Amino acid sequence: MSNVNLTIDMVTKEALRIAHEKATFIGTVDRSYDDSFAKKGAKIGDVLRIRKPNQYTVRTSSRVMNVKDQDETNTSVTVASQYGVDMRFNSAELALDIDEFSQRYIEPAMSVLVSKIEGDCISTATKAVYNVVGTAGTAVGTVTSGYSDLSALGAARARLNQMLAPKDNSRALQLDSVTMGNVANGMRLQFNPQADGSKAWREGFVARTAMADFYENERTYVHTVGSDVTVNTSSSAGVTNGGTTVVMDGSNGNINAGDVFTIAGVYACHPETKAAYQFLQQFTATAASTGTVTVSPAIYLSGAKQNVCSATGAELATTDFNSKTMTFVGSASTAYRQNLMYHKEAFTFVSADLPLMDDAIKCSRMTKDGLSLRVWQGSDIRNDELLMRLDMLWGFATIRPEWAVRITN
Repeated sequence: MSNVNLTIDMVTKEALRIAHEKATFIGTVDRSYDDSFAKKGAKIGDVLRIRKPNQYTVRTSSRVMNVKDQDETNTSVTVASQYGVDMRFNSAELALDIDEFSQRYIEPAMSVLVSKIEGDCISTATKAVYNVVGTAGTAVGTVTSGYSDLSALGAARARLNQMLAPKDNSRALQLDSVTMGNVANGMRLQFNPQADGSKAWREGFVARTAMADFYENERTYVHTVGSDVTVNTSSSAGVTNGGTTVVMDGSNGNINAGDVFTIAGVYACHPETKAAYQFLQQFTATAASTGTVTVSPAIYLSGAKQNVCSATGAELATTDFNSKTMTFVGSASTAYRQNLMYHKEAFTFVSADLPLMDDAIKCSRMTKDGLSLRVWQGSDIRNDELLMRLDMLWGFATIRPEWAVRITN
């Protein structure tokens, strides 16, 4: 097949196929393709608003209605990142069929593009997740007393259930290859591939068990804990109902974004019944400054969004946060691999169409399962070369962090 038949549409279709196959993480989260940009093309900074579900309280012991105002909230996803790979070819290199051209050029180009996007998305997602299970410093699947300790995986599954993540076919688990080796050895009887043929197209897919699809992904996030995490809340922690800041005492600490901690006496509760769970509510630091840490989730003491309580299930007062020990996951200045179990709707990946340039003879754009890719070619007559760029405009956001769990190593 000569280069005459190697059309721009063929190149775009092949590049998108490879991107789709290699999207180990973003291929398993919600993907929102915004078709409002399908004709005119999007620009960096365009915003897509996503609606969150309402939360309600239950009326008890009364037949009289107690109607509450709707508290409908939404979050915004900014399509702010344009990533691409640039290539050039001479005339001889273009005299290839599509299979050879794909193997030599398109596949390595799309591999590095998808890898960079995935790595940035996983890093953003993991730091936003506040539920953590496992023992920092102990690898999941470590052989103890003759068997692989896989309790962290069961704890992650249980935490998703406790946070009411749907029990459907939309849960996934991203594990680095070392952890996957430990897990596969410990769960080899459960890793039965007979029913997994439909997922073979997705690179990194290993098996499905424990209500989740298992994927091997070397781009899982490694988090380094802040250099000083021996911290207490201040005598006036400054917590408010629905607030996201906690004031620390004079020791202040040195906290990194993504550090996870608990506060003594502050327990998590069932999202609907508000009954106390037997574990402390975990918070992730989204930002920290001198004496103050910004946290997720927001702290709700009462109402439909209540997410903290006492050990007995009683509502907490703001004073219950004063002068309390903050206990962090992991040791100061230490790096820990953070694998991730999640429901697909915990995160959203947004892709929008880039514009097709009016003066571009060879500029093609295609969309597949929420991924929009543009391929643009132009000739350089001076050097007898063809220049080609592959671009994707995207955004990423954590929508329901409670439907995801870090598994620390």
